[in-house]
Amino acid sequence: MLENLRKRLQAHRPRRVGLRLPEAAVLLPIVDRPEPTLLFTRRAAHLNTHSGQVAFPGGKRETQDADLLGTALRESQEEIALPPERVELLGRLSDVVSLHGLRVTPWVGLIPPDLPLVPDPSELDAIFEVPLSHFLEDQRTHTDVIRVDGRDYYVPSYRTDGHVIWGLSAMMLVELLAEGFAMPISLFERPPGELLYRPESRVSNP
Repeated sequence: MLENLRKRLQAHRPRRVGLRLPEAAVLLPIVDRPEPTLLFTRRAAHLNTHSGQVAFPGGKRETQDADLLGTALRESQEEIALPPERVELLGRLSDVVSLHGLRVTPWVGLIPPDLPLVPDPSELDAIFEVPLSHFLEDQRTHTDVIRVDGRDYYVPSYRTDGHVIWGLSAMMLVELLAEGFAMPISLFERPPGELLYRPESRVSNP
């Protein structure tokens, strides 16, 4: 499974967003277990923005970052104590634009199991893993319909052990499943099941 993932991601040509926006990067860490898992974080409840939300480790690019991969690795080390040298890079996914106007570049990396990861309490209150099979079997609870600049995006929402995975993280996950695992899933095709319509948003070039 993981060797095929590596080959598919290396052959993938991710899209770049041309808008001049503040940059950020995240890491989608796949844990190399007999049944591989995907690692997530949960933002701390005391934060003023996005408190309690599930996300991948990552954050805004800083001036000392050589590139956006460096941003993803630095933020992962700061947030969950993941040593950069323990990350085996598998590939990059397409840029996505957050509702707050950040251009986010996702990277996919393979990490060993059972590393002594620790959440930074100033930002996070949990680190958890979800078996990839949960997503490959498309165990979504419903689909969020998010309209951006007049276009509908069909974004799956997953619930596991009390955690809800949705929004920007789920959009990245869809591309990982489609491109990395050849799963028939798309943000642009209406799936069966319950739809939940979200307020329309706009992304513009500042």
